[in-house]
Amino acid sequence: MILRLSLVLWAVILAMPALGSAAEPPRVVVSMAPIHSLVAGVMKGIGRPELLVKGGSSPHNTRLKPSQMRSLSQADLIFWLGEEAEGFLQRPLESTSREQRVVKILALPGLLLLPLRRGGVWENRHHGTPDDDHQHAATQRPEHIDSHVWLDPFNAKVIAQAVADTLSEIDPARASQYQENAKQLIFRLENLHLEISAVVATAVNKPHIVFHDAYQYFEHRYHLKAAGSVTLDPDRKPGARRLREIEQKLQDANAHCIFSEPQFPSSHLKILTGDGQYYSGTLDPIGSSIPPGRDMYFTLMRRLVSDFVSCLCQIYAGDEFEEKRPATE
Repeated sequence: MILRLSLVLWAVILAMPALGSAAEPPRVVVSMAPIHSLVAGVMKGIGRPELLVKGGSSPHNTRLKPSQMRSLSQADLIFWLGEEAEGFLQRPLESTSREQRVVKILALPGLLLLPLRRGGVWENRHHGTPDDDHQHAATQRPEHIDSHVWLDPFNAKVIAQAVADTLSEIDPARASQYQENAKQLIFRLENLHLEISAVVATAVNKPHIVFHDAYQYFEHRYHLKAAGSVTLDPDRKPGARRLREIEQKLQDANAHCIFSEPQFPSSHLKILTGDGQYYSGTLDPIGSSIPPGRDMYFTLMRRLVSDFVSCLCQIYAGDEFEEKRPATE
């Protein structure tokens, strides 16, 4: 009897590492910081997703290192935007195993998707109201999609819920916690939208030029009026002819603000802003200087609206806002 009890106890002890391993949350890898922030919010108190592309690297020219390839191969769940924005990931993700789950953000149902604008100088086209667009988002899938979907907090809410649903499927033991985290995150995103709407109201219908066409979702949601972009390809320096076209567009649109981006050289923009006739600002659509984590997305969006307003209205709006949080957080 004692021998049999001892054997049972040893069997339990030997099984404990395996049980502990089975209880581990899934290993999650996310391609870019803004999406990583949303995933981190859904995984709050459970685990930490790994950010694949860190720092100020632009997704337009990223090359994976061996350590990044290893992270992909070891992941249980991978979130990426899609080949439209992250072509460097397309081939590596084709090599994932059957046990791995890969989620393409741009393929999520319910997202508002806008088509790429043609040319570097464009006129604002009417897409309907943002709320109307979301009612039809599931069926509106443009052939050439503008991939900067995270710059609309309504899209961020769709992403957060999809992340929670996916994690709940592969880790059902923690499904209720994922769903509660998503509920709190969506609450924060709704308040963020209200804050941005109030601050950006002073900059509505003020024409401006951006460095490259990365802000259509933000403009569309908050009724900003971009007249064009300096370059069609952010990795190529615009030539003299292109700069003359932009200068003419600035004059025609009565625009006085040109935005650059920290990821790309902007010395050539001094040709347009050097005489003081136009204001210059900097916009960062991926938050290259913001530490990754649950709050990164919120800091990114607040800085974005502050940078827009401070140039368009020549005032500093600041990036700190009061947040209303649910009592359970």
